[in-house]
Amino acid sequence: MKIALLGYGKMGKVIERIALERGHDIVLKKDHDNTFEGLLNADVAIDFSVPDSAVGNISECLNNGIPVISGTTGWLADYPKMVQLCEEKNGSFIYASNFSLGVNVFFELNEYLAKMMANLKQYKVSMEEIHHTQKLDAPSGTAITLAEGVIKHTNYANWTLETPISNDSSNSEQAKQIHIEAKRIENVPGTHSIFYDSEVDQIEIKHTAHSREGFALGAVVAAEWLVGKKGVFTMKDVLGLTSK
Repeated sequence: MKIALLGYGKMGKVIERIALERGHDIVLKKDHDNTFEGLLNADVAIDFSVPDSAVGNISECLNNGIPVISGTTGWLADYPKMVQLCEEKNGSFIYASNFSLGVNVFFELNEYLAKMMANLKQYKVSMEEIHHTQKLDAPSGTAITLAEGVIKHTNYANWTLETPISNDSSNSEQAKQIHIEAKRIENVPGTHSIFYDSEVDQIEIKHTAHSREGFALGAVVAAEWLVGKKGVFTMKDVLGLTSK
């Protein structure tokens, strides 16, 4: 399989190594100032760039009939436009806030727990995410996906980075917000925790990434899966995961 790498930072280099180990070829390594020369030789493109580049990268692929997966976060206001473009061009597209196979299992666990806790109103949900200091967006796309998973199955309406004014649950607006604490610490690939706190106990689920390897492997697996398919997909499709 011939792969175009759109974004050649730390993640791009790890993806390159894993792709080569799995017998694939790299036909384009695009960084900020490079052109798309070589893109048309690719069977699939993998975008791990920056928020300002993602839409342009994805659009270029879809306009040229190249299947594309994107793990760039921080650009999702334009996600519906990319879905529409993919459909108009009869293209192939996967976006995931996190391609790690373990994280995608964690997404399912998070939704399952949220459904179990939905009627236990004495528990207040909060989250914490920790990433390396080079990460540009906060909260992480993974944290947003986790928050959306809780919102889907509970009475919570949205998430916020703002610290709660108090623990007063009578504040109806505050009570419907999931507080996410975003921390940036040197050399942390990614840690995500969901807390359910009551006056008597706490339930916590947590995923800790030990390196970028898991993200890179999942991206290559997704690229392998996408080739030959048409449509907009998610990692649930790639892994055959469905919430029960």
